[in-house]
Amino acid sequence: MSVPQSPRTFSAASTAAEVIDGVDLHGRRAVVTGASSGIGVATTRALAAAGADVTLAVRNADAGVQVAARLEAELPSGSGKLSVGRLDLSDRSTVAEFVASWHGPLDILVNNAGVMAPPEIARTAEGREWQFGVNHLGHFALAAGLHPALAAADGARIVAVSSIGHLFSPVVFDDLDYRFRPYDPWTSYGQSKTANALFAVGAAQRWANDGITANALMPGNIADTSLARHMDMQQVADFIASGELALPPQKTVEQGAATSVLLAASPTVEGVTGRYFEDCAEAKPVTERAGAVAGVAAYALDQDNAARLWTVSEALIR
Repeated sequence: MSVPQSPRTFSAASTAAEVIDGVDLHGRRAVVTGASSGIGVATTRALAAAGADVTLAVRNADAGVQVAARLEAELPSGSGKLSVGRLDLSDRSTVAEFVASWHGPLDILVNNAGVMAPPEIARTAEGREWQFGVNHLGHFALAAGLHPALAAADGARIVAVSSIGHLFSPVVFDDLDYRFRPYDPWTSYGQSKTANALFAVGAAQRWANDGITANALMPGNIADTSLARHMDMQQVADFIASGELALPPQKTVEQGAATSVLLAASPTVEGVTGRYFEDCAEAKPVTERAGAVAGVAAYALDQDNAARLWTVSEALIR
């Protein structure tokens, strides 16, 4: 008589390779946004190594081609195929072009790309505040456009990369674009990351009957990433020194990608939807930002907030 195997458990120290070990994704198709650097590359590598055909959806197609070539040289035989598609989340015309070019089912969508805390306000091609426009609205338009492809798959998964930065701000529905309040890079970032989490809640509400699950996550404090490329580093140092920013322990890129890969492919979260994860486990609630280095705020999982954001977002991408 065989002894049943205990479910595998993972932690903050787990890597993407450890999470994907033993998972077979042959015949599955995935899209990873922001796949030309950081955890996007590590996520792509893990999914392809398990057999998935992965499209790197990137703003700079040349950089994407270079990354794909490097990964193809590293991946073992039997890995999935890699392809590159241009996607600039700040310009929804490129989102529409990417969606129009997609044919057939889509099993995994990892909304990984993002921008963080530019010191001065910027706006997308459509006039939206840049962080909200790129981090949320661009991904919202992408997922909505790819919804038929996701629904055509057998149990598609959407992964929304959020952040502990969501603790800096809820979604301020009365002033999404900083037309009235003074621009602040951190509350703007926080609002966009809250929106990422609420998107997962909203997709879970609306798309469950299509067999689609959607979850959000905090990847961790990862130094080796291009996310901070637009930031004023003196401003960051001053912000940390002021005590307003609490950071969790640093992770490697491979550790940072682990929770994304878990939600994208692991059987341990089969059927789980509308949740927020960190360190490869569901996050615990927190009630205030002060001193928090982990956890999720109630407003980022609120069903009413999610429904309102969905309605607003649909109107904004028309």
